[in-house]
Amino acid sequence: MIITNAQLTGQTTQHISSLSARVGIHHDLHAPWLALQQAAQMAGFELTIASGFRTFERQLTIWNNKFSGATPVFDQHNQPVDFSLLSILEKIHAIMLYSALPGASRHHWGTDIDVYAANLLPAEQTLQLATWEYQLDGPFAQLSEWLQHHASEFGFYFPYDRFRGGIAEEPWHLSYYPLATYFESQLNEVLLYDCLAASNIQGKQTILANLTDIYQRFIINISETPNA
Repeated sequence: MIITNAQLTGQTTQHISSLSARVGIHHDLHAPWLALQQAAQMAGFELTIASGFRTFERQLTIWNNKFSGATPVFDQHNQPVDFSLLSILEKIHAIMLYSALPGASRHHWGTDIDVYAANLLPAEQTLQLATWEYQLDGPFAQLSEWLQHHASEFGFYFPYDRFRGGIAEEPWHLSYYPLATYFESQLNEVLLYDCLAASNIQGKQTILANLTDIYQRFIINISETPNA
């Protein structure tokens, strides 16, 4: 398989198949996803993708909205962060707890998906993709337990299975291991630097000056194997 820099950084859709008007995944993820979805259906869950492929521009918009304060940023306790108290680098770290740098998001690859059970979401509740939703008293607790036991049977794993000092735990984020690990091996700091340097990302100067630490702490600091 040949992976281009554009595919790595979300600047092309040539590797993506559309499941709906708003959800796309990598061509080679289609069969494994359907198999996982069907197994979940048999277990009583309407497994649904909340977010699949995401372009560089979409990730950039998410980032700039958060950096500018147009979109709130939350901490690990689901409390809003007061950006007026933070330095630029602290703002970057706060955003990256839950949002990847554009160019470095695993969603660019089409190998990673955010999932929930549509039939377990209360009618009056809006999906938040917050940790509490997947914990003991949350609406997706049973789904989370089922995925922990069965996702690996279909090649999926949780890259953010726990907090490692970088990205927060994300029990909704599944990665298709056979594909994602190959994409991981092709991404590098130099490529990301060049991609960000050519963009209009807010906080650019500080991001680039601290990219080595950011890369180590937030981008490659993940579960290394499905069972890690």
